[in-house]
Amino acid sequence: MAITPATLADVPELVNLINSAYRGESSKKGWTTEADLIDGQRINKESLEQQIADPQAVILKNTNNEGLITGCVYLQKQGDKVYLGMLTVSPTLQANGLGKQLLNAAEDYTRSINCTAVTMTVITTRTELINWYERRGYSKTGETIQLVIPEQFGSLKQPLEMYIMEKAV
Repeated sequence: MAITPATLADVPELVNLINSAYRGESSKKGWTTEADLIDGQRINKESLEQQIADPQAVILKNTNNEGLITGCVYLQKQGDKVYLGMLTVSPTLQANGLGKQLLNAAEDYTRSINCTAVTMTVITTRTELINWYERRGYSKTGETIQLVIPEQFGSLKQPLEMYIMEKAV
């Protein structure tokens, strides 16, 4: 397995992976699904291409021995912190340590660009995910924000809030 930066050539495979892990029936094979909270797609080709083109951002991908992308994480430099989003592991491979490896790679990347902390948002009702991040040293900052998603990325089944979580690295 190798964790490396994604390129524009990876976009179609990444779109399929991310949508399969977050939304729809396929996501229910894993424990990180949002399918019961949000309908629709999580990402599309155009927005992922924009993220990869952003000079302040990188998507790290994990590629297995067959050359398939099995996980990824989005990182964007914001001042002296890095925002982490879209930590994704193929639903059939979850709970095998790949998420932890991607999180460690994200923290290594953060240090490599001389940033001091990783910050993220997590839906407040996702207690199993919050607990997972807390076991890895992340803490709630005490701040919550309303989850608002653009129409092209689905619709909320109920109003949702997100905790802002952070870890110094």
